[in-house]
Amino acid sequence: MKDLEKTYEYLQQFLTEERLKKIEHFAPESSDFVLPVVEDVYQFRNAAAIVRSVEACGFHKVVALQEEHSFEPNLKVTKGADTWVEVERLPRNMESFQNIKDRGYKMVAVSLEKNAKFLPDYEITEPIALVFGTEMEGVSQEVLDFADETLAIPMYGFTRSFNVSVAASICMYELKQKLIKSNIDYKLNEEKLLRMKIRWAVNSMRSGPQIFEKYLRDNNFNF
Repeated sequence: MKDLEKTYEYLQQFLTEERLKKIEHFAPESSDFVLPVVEDVYQFRNAAAIVRSVEACGFHKVVALQEEHSFEPNLKVTKGADTWVEVERLPRNMESFQNIKDRGYKMVAVSLEKNAKFLPDYEITEPIALVFGTEMEGVSQEVLDFADETLAIPMYGFTRSFNVSVAASICMYELKQKLIKSNIDYKLNEEKLLRMKIRWAVNSMRSGPQIFEKYLRDNNFNF
């Protein structure tokens, strides 16, 4: 922890007062209690809209399971949200599914299959990895077979589903409201919070990665 505190203190000298205030203001509300996972999303506008919605709801990581397509958000659509949201890219296979589950997440696929629970009625009691499928096919059968449960958004018209980025927005917002109203300690612990602030600081700096890497080398720190 002391190394993290020293690192963050060092990086602050490269930030404007306004940027530092923003980091300190928004960081405490961040959470990894809900981890959005997307399967092979290929439209860059959808990728960007997902990142933007995730950040707006105070969740600052997306796992992109890639197979045929790379998850590449359109920076014009993200409106700067890509500065704050970490995108972890993993191959779309069973090893990656298990990797996520091993981190302590219940796997919840957003799909009408397998006696899905509807979002308004869903009770979130433990960390969940919320899996969204591809634009055309939805959640894959592999994920459905692996998932602990499924979650669905009620539909009131002829259309059977929302666009993936819209579905992500609705789910992330609704789940955030449920967490706020609960007694769950859903926010980041002290170490995770510091690591996120460091990442935000580096992303806010000109030549941030180079400055950060040099600092780590000079001080023999691991991050």
